[in-house]
Amino acid sequence: MGMKYIIVLGDGMADEPVESLGGRTPLAFAKTPAMDRLSKMSQIGMVHTIPEGMKPGSDTANLAVLGYDPSIYYSGRSPLEALSIGVAMKETDIALRCNIVTISEEEAVFEEKRIIDHSSGEISTEDCAVLLEAVRKELETEAYRFYTGTSYRHCLVWDRGKVVELTPPHDVLGQTIGQHLPEDKVLREMMKRSYNILVNHPVNQERKKKGLNPANCCWFWGAGTKPKLDSFEEKTGKKGMMVSAVDLLKGIATGAGMGVCQVEGANGGLHTNYEGKVQAALKALLEDGYDFVYIHIEAPDEMGHQGSVEKKVQAIEYLDERVLKPLTECLDNRQVDYRLLVLPDHPTPIRVRTHTADSVPYMLYDSTAPLAGDWDYNEENAKKSGNYEEQGYRLIGHLLEP
Repeated sequence: MGMKYIIVLGDGMADEPVESLGGRTPLAFAKTPAMDRLSKMSQIGMVHTIPEGMKPGSDTANLAVLGYDPSIYYSGRSPLEALSIGVAMKETDIALRCNIVTISEEEAVFEEKRIIDHSSGEISTEDCAVLLEAVRKELETEAYRFYTGTSYRHCLVWDRGKVVELTPPHDVLGQTIGQHLPEDKVLREMMKRSYNILVNHPVNQERKKKGLNPANCCWFWGAGTKPKLDSFEEKTGKKGMMVSAVDLLKGIATGAGMGVCQVEGANGGLHTNYEGKVQAALKALLEDGYDFVYIHIEAPDEMGHQGSVEKKVQAIEYLDERVLKPLTECLDNRQVDYRLLVLPDHPTPIRVRTHTADSVPYMLYDSTAPLAGDWDYNEENAKKSGNYEEQGYRLIGHLLEP
């Protein structure tokens, strides 16, 4: 069995120093014995994943981490998710992300409502699919077609549409929505009507009884055209598998001709099926002939958007204890040679509750050539290392071509 290659991606894991953590970042504060052990034997450094002038997002950043220059390959976020959902986009189609979000209900005027929660309390796919079906029955036409995704993340395909400027809901949490609604009159009206359809839906009435945030409004963003990605295997010579709960990552992998693994119970939240993801990755590497796996963990990003320091720390600790530890222990016990890259795609600082374009720390470990150091893996130490990759899409080369 030849060398195996692994990326463990903690979405939004990077952060700024937090006062309540004694001036440490969540990554530095979290109890991460597996990372601490590996970091002493690894190269650490900083990498810039967001090209100058592009918006910081998991779309552009994960493309870069996989080796695709976003300034060349990026055509919009939602089209990548549409690939994962199985939408056969035409060249003239525009795909948009359709989040079902929580907005405030007390204001009489729609435009004066506030966006409360971009994920509607991490609503289940099953509940959200029922809500989207209610919207579809009322709003779907030949020109506008809805597709069910995962949890709160769904897709709208606009026939012969145009790429319009739209605001991500997680960028405007707590703000009045009027100034952030689409300028396009049809999209704006559809969002308004979706609230009227959903506000008193039985699923939401039940959620309110349980003290959960209602999923009461469609929010459109991330518009783009049909994507065109080169084959990952042709680019790298490696047969790759994506292990992720979210449609964006599965869509990137589909577009790149990689394998896509469906893990039962993987939902992109704090309480996802971490163990199932590890088992899927190990099966791909050890049984199914894959050279490369990309294990994507969404939880740190979601907790950053929620503004929860405690839960973001917990997400990082889960990544360490329930992903990195069993993954590396199994490979070491099986005496498999492997190279491992651990990093976030972008920061999602607690302070701002959204993405920033700052550089992120990485850790690169080679089981056949361990280093001897005294550093832990975190933002501060990575900055001190002097290792810096300015072009994020080149970092995978350090992993695959030592």
